[in-house]
Amino acid sequence: MKRLHVNIKVESLDQSIGFYNALFSAEPTVKKPDYAKWMLDDPRVNFSISSSKTAYGIEHLGIQAETKEELDSLYLRMDKAECVVRPEGDTVCCYAKSNKSWIKDPQEVEWEVFHTYGESAVNKIADAACCDDTCCSE
Repeated sequence: MKRLHVNIKVESLDQSIGFYNALFSAEPTVKKPDYAKWMLDDPRVNFSISSSKTAYGIEHLGIQAETKEELDSLYLRMDKAECVVRPEGDTVCCYAKSNKSWIKDPQEVEWEVFHTYGESAVNKIADAACCDDTCCSE
């Protein structure tokens, strides 16, 4: 079963963690100095926040596949959307090892389609597409 993904850039990570802990009635499943993530089942969402020194608000949306087969099915859907797909492949971003691609909707909202298959000790790798000015922390 797939899971909706939302990433928001925030000014104060501690203040935002307090807010979302109360809103979700749950502690983050991942908490780093510049990042926090809640893997919620009700609603079924991968909700993350990243500290930022510049822009705040919704960073990007996404769909997280639980299996490689689900990811392959999502990639086929992206192809049918008739927009430019930016394949990233295997990468490290947001303290996770994932395979992913990106697409923008007609309003230029960025969507990430990905399958996470492991944890990482680092937030990102230098050439990760999510680590340009469109994702994660700076």
